[in-house]
Amino acid sequence: MQDFWFKHADNETYMAQRYIGDDAHVTVPSSYYGCPVSVLMDDLFKGHTEIESVALPDTLTDIGGFVYDGCANLKKIELPSSLNTFWQYSFVRSSFEELVIPSGVKDIVPFCFQDCANLKRIEFQSEHLRIMGWAFLRCVSLKEIILPEDVTIHPSAFDGCRDIKLIYRQ
Repeated sequence: MQDFWFKHADNETYMAQRYIGDDAHVTVPSSYYGCPVSVLMDDLFKGHTEIESVALPDTLTDIGGFVYDGCANLKKIELPSSLNTFWQYSFVRSSFEELVIPSGVKDIVPFCFQDCANLKRIEFQSEHLRIMGWAFLRCVSLKEIILPEDVTIHPSAFDGCRDIKLIYRQ
């Protein structure tokens, strides 16, 4: 069973505000009442340990805070190319191992991936990127990061991480 509650946004889109369900594989709808779903609001999937994968619509532009907090069995998430913004703590304490960040995302804000203990590899498709302080705080398994050449990395972006290999795309 999957059910979402939505809130109308000022820009003629909807925000997924609440999720009620117990499915292992969740699909976020692309529209509600004929308008696109553009935002996953704070805490949307927080604590849903049954979730193993989430399919996101191509209408999505923002992922709010703590959306995947405590999703201890989340193994697969594919981010749509329409995505532009992560809020603080978007993926905190999630369990996926790999992630590809689409080119529209230019800033990785503080604490976005904090305590993602299973995260091993992340690839950024952006041409210009800024990784802010503590963005990957205590991602202890993080080993490989693929980055654009035009990247600004705050000195504390990877605090608590070990043996990270930065690979710059040509």
